[in-house]
Amino acid sequence: MRRTLILVWKELLELRQDPRLFGIIILAPIIQLTMLGYAATTDIWNVPVVVADGDRSPASRELIARFEGSPYFTIVDVVTTTGEIEPYIERGLGWMALSIPPGYGRTVSQGRPAAVQVVADGTDGNSTTVALGYATNLIAQYAEERAAAQPRPVGAAAGLPLDARVRVWFNPQLDSRDFMIPGVLALLLLVVTANLSSMAIVREKELGTLEQLSVTPLRRLELIVGKLAPYAVFGMLDVLLVVAVAVFWFEVPFRGSLPLLLWLSFVYLICTLGLGLLVSTLSNTQQQAMMTTVFFFLAPMIFLSGFIFPIENMPGVVQSLTYLIPLRYYLVIVRGIFLKGVGIDVLWPDALAMLGWGLVVLGLAVARSRKRLD
Repeated sequence: MRRTLILVWKELLELRQDPRLFGIIILAPIIQLTMLGYAATTDIWNVPVVVADGDRSPASRELIARFEGSPYFTIVDVVTTTGEIEPYIERGLGWMALSIPPGYGRTVSQGRPAAVQVVADGTDGNSTTVALGYATNLIAQYAEERAAAQPRPVGAAAGLPLDARVRVWFNPQLDSRDFMIPGVLALLLLVVTANLSSMAIVREKELGTLEQLSVTPLRRLELIVGKLAPYAVFGMLDVLLVVAVAVFWFEVPFRGSLPLLLWLSFVYLICTLGLGLLVSTLSNTQQQAMMTTVFFFLAPMIFLSGFIFPIENMPGVVQSLTYLIPLRYYLVIVRGIFLKGVGIDVLWPDALAMLGWGLVVLGLAVARSRKRLD
């Protein structure tokens, strides 16, 4: 233990002498979380809409006012004919167009169904799908209110034949930021700790100090623990910092247990640090270690973990490969603790799978590590 603590102190002294590492460990996660917290969202606001109002009646102006009053839409212009819409869509001045036909007001006042057309720019398919959903819901709500206010014949049934009452749990406002920011925590821990630990042994090779370590009484396990322990401490510090920013700055609800999150985050750090150590045993330079980590491990893990693309939408073979990615399990854990407030009785399968992955990778890394230069 004494030899290991001395090696840990040596690592901390080296980190203190390199201000760039301090920036990577402490400042980079906070800056990246702040940037990604605002950027990583699928919510659409202030969609520019051009309106072709061919009726110019109080009823058409009422419908236009609904779009103007919604935070999801911004009316950029009101024209008369549908043909005037095309230049706005082509030049990107409008993402969506609402076309109200002549006679719309008269048709609505007579209680007959009236049709309006919504035209959307499909260049950005995801944003367009979300915006169309907003527009469809707005128009449907407006139609229900008009139907409720319309006088009914004597003896007609009141209200709609089906009353669907929707309730959303855990994220009532469907704010995608509440879903994405806990995932950013998992992503930042993976990027920071895996990259730093991948350069732990390689840095000793480049500086020529690995030969000095080889003549010390340090055993292989002591060397590994002494090299990784400082990064584990900094990783746990990053967890606390990121959770604080997520809760107090972005106001992401935290409904679960903080001690449970810290314990399972430590298990996740075993995976990331073990992965970085394994890369360091396969690399001869720090640049090679960083490139190997990014291109062969980090990029596939980010794409296949469910952080960006839903796993359920992937082919069956690819879905099977996602079980080999620890980020998949930690995403379930961190989102479950943040948003659902669930405990270990629910999360134990993911925690056990993550622990098994970490022990296997860490064991492979320890087996490949050598105190002596090749």
